[in-house]
Amino acid sequence: MTSIHKTVLLNETIEGLNLKDGAVVLDATFGGGGHSFEICKRYPNVKIIALDQDKNAWETAKNKFKNQNDISFINVNFRDLDFSEKFDGIIFDLGLSSDQLENSGRGFSFMKKEPLLMTMKANPSPEDVTAEDVVNTWSEKSLADIIYGYGEEKYSRRIAKGIVEARKKSKIENTFDLVKIIGESVPASYRKQRLHFATKTFQALRIAVNDELGALEMGLEKGFNALKSGRRMSVISFHSLEDRIVKNFCKNLKLEGKAKLINKKPIITNKEELRINNRSRSAKLRILEKI
Repeated sequence: MTSIHKTVLLNETIEGLNLKDGAVVLDATFGGGGHSFEICKRYPNVKIIALDQDKNAWETAKNKFKNQNDISFINVNFRDLDFSEKFDGIIFDLGLSSDQLENSGRGFSFMKKEPLLMTMKANPSPEDVTAEDVVNTWSEKSLADIIYGYGEEKYSRRIAKGIVEARKKSKIENTFDLVKIIGESVPASYRKQRLHFATKTFQALRIAVNDELGALEMGLEKGFNALKSGRRMSVISFHSLEDRIVKNFCKNLKLEGKAKLINKKPIITNKEELRINNRSRSAKLRILEKI
């Protein structure tokens, strides 16, 4: 399978790192490998350590790296990175890749009938929480809290109630089951808006299943600790909850005198990138330099 993921803010992210030949770079969110591949093209002697908790990410993208000797892939979530070596540049490209959305078969997309997994892991263990577990076993209050807190969904209580009522009749097993429940729980006018009515609930469940916000906080801290002084970290976020964490992380480091902000305001995509990649519309890039 070939990667269909379009890397967002590619040039801005790499140029912002201000790399030199021979640098060691941590790509903490390998995904489709777009950032790593471009770095290899621009800096032939750069060494890259690539992380992704989805093993399929490397299987999908590895062919284009077959002539690159200095890239190592580690199948791990960036929250678990513990490196003794220091890096000259670190990239966090948060969110879901197009490959996971379109081809994973794990229920990330509400446009396809798939099992309700929503885990970033290619082969989840029986102990791993799935979206099916969440919608079929969590309390109505817990469901309402995560749908509102992680999805910023104004009809969270109605949707949570709809889920609980539906599962009394039969188990919620796939994405279409869930979309039907959400559609029946929100007003008709809400179903006709530009943003699909299931978008925020699916986002919330995905964040909850993967503990994405907790992982981000841990990953940023560990990444910064592994960054060399005078070197930079680029972080791309895709929704307000992520960006708030990144913004506060950068702000606190600046106030503590540990880092300086390369861009005071987040860098966003230009009209040309938006034209060719609509999914880039919410991307925000923040770059900091360790003092």
